[in-house]
Amino acid sequence: MPDDTSQSPLDSINAAAEQVRQQLHLKAFDAEGVAHLANFIQAQRGELGPAERPGVIMALGCFLGQCLVQVYRGEWGTGKDGTTGIGLANRFFFNPFHLVDAQLNEGESASVAAFFASVPQRLKTPPAVRKGWIS
Repeated sequence: MPDDTSQSPLDSINAAAEQVRQQLHLKAFDAEGVAHLANFIQAQRGELGPAERPGVIMALGCFLGQCLVQVYRGEWGTGKDGTTGIGLANRFFFNPFHLVDAQLNEGESASVAAFFASVPQRLKTPPAVRKGWIS
């Protein structure tokens, strides 16, 4: 008999995102929340030990992903490579955990806030036309 107390993966993601929202005292899963998230990530650079880093990336990635879901009508899913991420407009797949990790590694040049702000332009860009012939 299945355990009724077990959560689905999506329930776990949502719970982690909500926990981050509450711990960072953020009002919503929105652009303002992502801006605060980017500042928080900057403050954590060089402060995380190897043991705590994966958990922090997981939690913060859940929050970032939930912001993509709420603001840009994204959808949690699994990519072709088996990673968990957000699908947008049936054309894009973004891994929020990778984005958080990148900012932790590279700093503001890989800001999650800058990425988040770039999404509307990405969505406006028409899909590339594939040629039906080989040159």
